[in-house]
Amino acid sequence: MTEAYTHHAYPAGMQASIDPELYDSVLDLFDEKTREHADKPAYTCMGKTLTYADLDQQSAAFAAYLQNETDLQPGDRIAVQLPNILQYPIAVFGALRAGLTVVNTNPLYTDRELEHQMNDSGAKALVVYAGMAAQAIRVQPKTPVEHILVTEIADLHPGFKRVLINTVVKRVKKMIPAYDASRVSSFRQALKKGAGQSFKRTAAAHEDTIILQYTGGTTGVAKGAELTNRNIIANMLQCYQFFKLALDDGEETFIAPLPLYHIYAFTVNCMTIMLTGNHNILIPNPRDIPGFVGELKKHRFTGFAGLNTLFVALMNNEEFKNVDCSALKLVISGGMALNRSTAERWEAMTGCPVSEGYGMTESSPVLSFNPTGYQQLGTIGIPTPSTEVRICDDDGNLMGFNEPGELQARGPQVMKGYWNRPDDTAKTIDADGWLKTGDIAVLQEDGYMKIVDRKKDMIVVSGFNVYPNEVEDVLSAHPKVVECAAVGVPHEKSGEAVKVFLVVNEPVEEQELIDFCRESLTGYKVPRLFEFRDELPKTNVGKVLRRELRDSE
Repeated sequence: MTEAYTHHAYPAGMQASIDPELYDSVLDLFDEKTREHADKPAYTCMGKTLTYADLDQQSAAFAAYLQNETDLQPGDRIAVQLPNILQYPIAVFGALRAGLTVVNTNPLYTDRELEHQMNDSGAKALVVYAGMAAQAIRVQPKTPVEHILVTEIADLHPGFKRVLINTVVKRVKKMIPAYDASRVSSFRQALKKGAGQSFKRTAAAHEDTIILQYTGGTTGVAKGAELTNRNIIANMLQCYQFFKLALDDGEETFIAPLPLYHIYAFTVNCMTIMLTGNHNILIPNPRDIPGFVGELKKHRFTGFAGLNTLFVALMNNEEFKNVDCSALKLVISGGMALNRSTAERWEAMTGCPVSEGYGMTESSPVLSFNPTGYQQLGTIGIPTPSTEVRICDDDGNLMGFNEPGELQARGPQVMKGYWNRPDDTAKTIDADGWLKTGDIAVLQEDGYMKIVDRKKDMIVVSGFNVYPNEVEDVLSAHPKVVECAAVGVPHEKSGEAVKVFLVVNEPVEEQELIDFCRESLTGYKVPRLFEFRDELPKTNVGKVLRRELRDSE
């Protein structure tokens, strides 16, 4: 049997531990890095670049606006619902500098999902892209949100270009639904007002919650993981130990196609790349693969954070072979399992191997990673520095090497708990601080780990978590559906797809069910596959056996 395990055989140049209290707060780190790398590019989007000095100045202006022009107080929650545009880091760091807690919010949310997150978090303010402004206004009366700040996609570009891009998006492409501008404030005007004012730096503690990062659960209720200064700093320093094997501080250009509101890109691109003083190229719409490939051609990039489905989509684009990948030094994969065929094909096409990592929202998120030069394909790598892992059976007994069991982890990156949900927290983190991941893994004798199954019923579609209960709750409201069960089935493009087994009281077209789901569920949660049955398998107490349905696939 193996004891709780901390990997000590780290590659040369890596440390076995980090000091999560090296900085008092994320803002102390931010101040240091924006001064140290002031003249270097921090973010580029659609041809516009912000230096670290620009990021410092603009986020200070937003902090000043929040403190002087609103009634928001330190500790209040502010939701940021933006795609990958320059306004995102300005809004996030500005809010943190004003002493607020940031609630990362998915721009693809339906009204129902947005309403739940605003109410659960108690958010008093919302920074939103103009394309979602009409939705924000609709939902606002049912929530605590008092202030809505709206930004258009090119608001940080110079005059003529700003007007041109915003007009094309609004008038030509018709991507901005009409909304009542009198009900909202302008983010651009907020920066102007704040530019002439100062903000008061609030005292920060290691255990202060600075990010509420929402994640689902097997109950289908989205929960806010409380991530503290200590959590975020720890995971930045842990990631840095791996990244420095491939990247130099202040010299790299990193492609950021994954949404910054998602914990994976938030920690890797928004936080860790800031720690290194490197340059992020923001991709607002990675689903536009031709446009994405066109953007890649403009940069000599050295780093790339992606996931399996994105790698496949890029490689299937004919023009991708004309992208110059010769400078690429680090490619990160997370969010979903990396297929061996994808990894081998990517390395053959680009010359750079993929390093797969593993984590959870509840761990800020990175728990393990494959070090550059020491990658083992098919594994999730070795534990991050200062992270203990163990493999346990259902009774809590420690398993031996190569014996499957639940992966549990303990380290400074593990969340404080779920926002206002002590019972859920106690089920996920035990009294000794061990985080129960719900994933079945094996630990090799060399310290590398493999995920072999999921204990939970969660479905992962293109790196996004889909929880069966949520899908079932929505679909069960359809008048022709008697009962249903949602499971994940393998899918070539998205890793998994949502399939629903259902019993109905009269014939119904699949398209009718899809359209019904679309009213309440974000696109990736909508089931694509249906199987009609006379009855569903159940336990003796009447609980539907999802695993039996999944196994039948």
